[in-house]
Amino acid sequence: MFGYTQAEAMGQSLDLIIPERLRGRHWEGYDKTMATGITRYGHDLLKVPAVDKDGKSMSIAFTVALLRGPDGKISGIVAIIRDETVRFQEERALRKRIAELEAQVSTAA
Repeated sequence: MFGYTQAEAMGQSLDLIIPERLRGRHWEGYDKTMATGITRYGHDLLKVPAVDKDGKSMSIAFTVALLRGPDGKISGIVAIIRDETVRFQEERALRKRIAELEAQVSTAA
């Protein structure tokens, strides 16, 4: 989905796909989740920007689950991710068109 081979991605930081401007916020949230064992995103679909191997912007949606060891402590996080780029672009175009039509109606009234 992001254009990396398994060999290129394995063992690398998620910074591979996180836009630079969002990395601080991402890691702050990650560290807090790992320390507290609580995430706001365990049940909600999170939609965020990402970047592919070529640096091209994309929109992704994902849910996360916390992985716990036998002692109940968090050992990691798993995410189910899907590419929402086309859907995001279509929704943005529809919102723009609605705004244009509403502007036309308000100026005609």
